[in-house]
Amino acid sequence: MPDDQTQLYADTADVQSREEQKKAPLFAGHVKVYPKKVAGVVRRYKWAVLIGLLAIYYLAPWLRWDRGAGVPDQAILIDLPNRRAYFFFIEIWPQEVYYLTVILIVAALGLFLATSLFGRIWCGFTCPQTVWTDLFMWVERLIEGDRNARMRLDKARMTTGKAARKVSKHAVWLIIAFATGGAWVLYFQNAPTFVVDFFTGQAGVGSYFFVGLFTATTYLLAGWAREQVCTYMCPWPRFQAALLDEDSLVVTYQSWRGEPRGKHKRGTSWDDRGDCIDCKACVSVCPTGIDIRDGIQLECIGCGLCIDACNDIMDKVGRPRELITFDSERNQALAAEGKPKRMRIVRPRTIAYVVVLALLIGAMAIGLSSRSTLELTLAHDRSPLFVTLSDGDIRNGYEVRILNKTHEEGVYTLALDGIEGATMSIAGQAADDVVEATLTAQPDSIASYRVFVTVPAADLTSDRVLLNFILTDVSTGATVLGEEAFRGPEP
Repeated sequence: MPDDQTQLYADTADVQSREEQKKAPLFAGHVKVYPKKVAGVVRRYKWAVLIGLLAIYYLAPWLRWDRGAGVPDQAILIDLPNRRAYFFFIEIWPQEVYYLTVILIVAALGLFLATSLFGRIWCGFTCPQTVWTDLFMWVERLIEGDRNARMRLDKARMTTGKAARKVSKHAVWLIIAFATGGAWVLYFQNAPTFVVDFFTGQAGVGSYFFVGLFTATTYLLAGWAREQVCTYMCPWPRFQAALLDEDSLVVTYQSWRGEPRGKHKRGTSWDDRGDCIDCKACVSVCPTGIDIRDGIQLECIGCGLCIDACNDIMDKVGRPRELITFDSERNQALAAEGKPKRMRIVRPRTIAYVVVLALLIGAMAIGLSSRSTLELTLAHDRSPLFVTLSDGDIRNGYEVRILNKTHEEGVYTLALDGIEGATMSIAGQAADDVVEATLTAQPDSIASYRVFVTVPAADLTSDRVLLNFILTDVSTGATVLGEEAFRGPEP
């Protein structure tokens, strides 16, 4: 009987548990995070990086670079209407988009290398979401106070003072967001001209749209979403684990030293207990609201602010610093065994990244330094492929394009080679049946010409003969060669 009664109680408890699970919400509600102000070495590094990155972002569009008359003098500019990208002395044309591809690959590999060495250093220090969220939280603390003051303010009823603080905070956020959106558009238009046109109502509809779009996204992501972007929207935390190994430096709680944790009174012994006093200072300063003592987590962005908070507590209780520190899994195991730590920067993974990066950067540097400022492209007429003239000669039509990448007008000579007796005429020019023609191309532009090549039928050995077009720069003597087929009837 007692066994049956025990089973009955167990079954009843199981039913109640299932009923509670059914009533539980499928998704947990968002818990607002109130990061506390912290000071220390890591925080100072973060301030330096934040100021440096923001200065580069806001000031870079205003830098000038003299490229000559008729060419934009903005140092960094993506000129979409004219299909050019300028970066100081480098000018990228549409057909050179592979350079941008290489730059993106180099940036990705650089991020992989940094992650394998230092964990989520990108997320914690240089990610735009981190930088602007940090700036927005600084404004929030400046207006509403530190952690406890903000929590009390949010719980308090609405008053004139509370409304004034909230309105002021969001107004400053919107100003920063507007400056951010406006600065982004400056990279695509001449900065001084655009600012004048924007505020006088003369800018295009697209300009106002994109400034508004980037203002809204900056305000929402940095002011409201914050840590949710890192946790739910960003894909980077999902696959960063594949880039880490046991020698990667990550923000680490040294459990071998901190456990068992517990409250500690001044003057009492530290024997048979760890250095962690369970003050939760590391939790209160975390911008994502996690407890680093639970180990590496998806939400941890590796900012290291918990290190400063913990070091401050260790100083107060008289214990060694770096209970929370940047360390590797291997070093933690060595330290737990009482062995000296060591940092392994050179390892197969990092060697592979460095080698590939060096090859890509070297190839791009060679390509940029040796690329020609003159290019020639040819296109044979498709219909008709050839025309038989009244005297029996065969004529083919071509579109000849001269790409002049210099900032001066180019004068060139065009000659033919490969077929004996070939002559040419240029549409729009008076001279006919010449062996050499003079062509020009405006600075930083493409000049297009219609060229008709005539060959005596007796000089054709087949219905398809290769014909060479030789273009020579008169001022420099530089020569480029273009090859295209000359078509005719079957012999």
